[in-house]
Amino acid sequence: MTATVFAQDAPKPKASPAQTATGKVGAANITIAYSSPGVKGRTIWGELVPYGKAWRAGANKATLFTTDKDIKVEGKALKAGTYSVFMVPGEKEWQIIFNSETGQGGIKAGGVANFDPANNMLTVNVKPKKAAQMNERLTYDITNKGFSLKWENLEVPVAIK
Repeated sequence: MTATVFAQDAPKPKASPAQTATGKVGAANITIAYSSPGVKGRTIWGELVPYGKAWRAGANKATLFTTDKDIKVEGKALKAGTYSVFMVPGEKEWQIIFNSETGQGGIKAGGVANFDPANNMLTVNVKPKKAAQMNERLTYDITNKGFSLKWENLEVPVAIK
């Protein structure tokens, strides 16, 4: 008797898997939902993610930032709620944009960030810094001082109170 077994191909891991970062800043519970692309040997800043152009702050859908309490981001007020986060990278300074439109894909045709500036609720400027270590995957860390985007050799800290 002969048995034939057909092996199923294991599902391929997603190129940019969905991730969620959660934490507390003061009394506020913060959640950041994003897709985490890998470096994969590419030059990220200034090439894959161009300087001076709005970016979805992750991959796939627009990154979502949720706070259950009113907070101050870099000293500016942001009401409790859920926002899409877009960023405009620069070599020395970044813009962080909190937009009230949520649920949209991260980019439009032609690679343009998918948000209407009329819905921007808050825009702040922050200074990037060299990361303590190389981060193959894009991650967000939430601490009692705010959150940081970390990818490749860069960290972008955003202060929250």
